[in-house]
Amino acid sequence: MNKMEKIFISVVNNQDPLHSESFEYQSVFLSKVRPDPTNGRFLPSVFISDEDARLFIEKRLSKRQLVDKYEAEERVIIGKSCIINCMKYGSQEWSKAQKSIDTIIELGDNIAVCEMIQVPTIYPLDNGDFQILTGHRRFFALVYAKGYDSYEQFKVYDRKPLFTKVKQFQENASREDLPQYGKLQAFQNALSEIDALNKARKGAGQRALTIKEVAANLGISMGAYDNYNVLTRYPSVVKAYEEGNSLSFRKAKKIVITVESEFKLAEGRKALNAIDKQTVSETIYARMTGKNQARKPATDMYKLEPIRSAKALKTLLTSDVTQIDCGVNWQTVDWEDHASISSALVQLSQYLNQDQSQG
Repeated sequence: MNKMEKIFISVVNNQDPLHSESFEYQSVFLSKVRPDPTNGRFLPSVFISDEDARLFIEKRLSKRQLVDKYEAEERVIIGKSCIINCMKYGSQEWSKAQKSIDTIIELGDNIAVCEMIQVPTIYPLDNGDFQILTGHRRFFALVYAKGYDSYEQFKVYDRKPLFTKVKQFQENASREDLPQYGKLQAFQNALSEIDALNKARKGAGQRALTIKEVAANLGISMGAYDNYNVLTRYPSVVKAYEEGNSLSFRKAKKIVITVESEFKLAEGRKALNAIDKQTVSETIYARMTGKNQARKPATDMYKLEPIRSAKALKTLLTSDVTQIDCGVNWQTVDWEDHASISSALVQLSQYLNQDQSQG
């Protein structure tokens, strides 16, 4: 049982309200605030002092000096009127970071001339610092516009909210500018909290939340919940968006449903097993991206011929098959050789099917 499940069990047993955290608005030094690396808005970054930002702008400090001083390799340096992409140039990470940088600069320029309407939300950590709950991009923009040594107003919870990922999803889902990957990741993280809550409720003899109740807790409609549920059904969809795919959710969902339907029709399936889902996932990825997903060679998979009777299956599951006279010399089977093992299994399954049919 993990820490999250223990907390939810306590809440359920004590019948505590699920959204009972109180908050107030406070001025907090930006240098006391920490981003959340599990948030869809997270940007691998380091923050520099206002003085070092000034020296860089005045060309009295180089990028290399800042990288060395702040250990900023493969990160983004953010300071007052200063933001530097230190990812490997031309890489996928560099491109993703650059898109975030462009939006942060635009927002920072707006913050510099007008008041922020919706401030970031934070909660206290044990060491006296604060963790960002929502508003990562706004926080980065504040550092860029005001400087890391300044202080700004935040919405401060009195303690860490019970549903941190649910709250993050509620905000991320409502923002048009958040990349699709960030929304799907936020949905998956939020569902992990809902799943832990349902597990605690069942353990206490209560029913799990209905789909309608889950959607209400996430702050979305049933239709939106279905969209997210379909799009997170296959890891290849999330992977495609992580790589920068820009298809709308509506088009991506249509691809998922179409590929599933075509596969079931072609293979005569009513339900998909794990191997079927892998094949479907690869086809979805190919249609979304126009390229095939690298498939791991199935050299470590062993297959028997289909077992054709319950008696043959019972023999296979309940007997020491190495003692069955099926024509296989088990003493000479090379257990390090895939072909040798596969040949023995095929021979065994053929014998079982033939023996049971004759019996």
